[in-house]
Amino acid sequence: MTEEERAAFAEHFEWLARLMADGVLILAGPTGGRINTGIGIFEASDEESARRIIAEDPVARGGFATPELRP
Repeated sequence: MTEEERAAFAEHFEWLARLMADGVLILAGPTGGRINTGIGIFEASDEESARRIIAEDPVARGGFATPELRP
């Protein structure tokens, strides 16, 4: 990882911890497979709110991951 990636992933961890403390995040972690991916399960009142939540992810904002929203 580059320093920029390390910083984004450190912020990502803090972001996830805040979501967990706020009762929004239910589960998060890496997934197995040939491609490095992760999953986050959270509660949102509607799709717009869910999109706002994932748009705040420091790893996605930094361009190190592409979030995909699934109901």
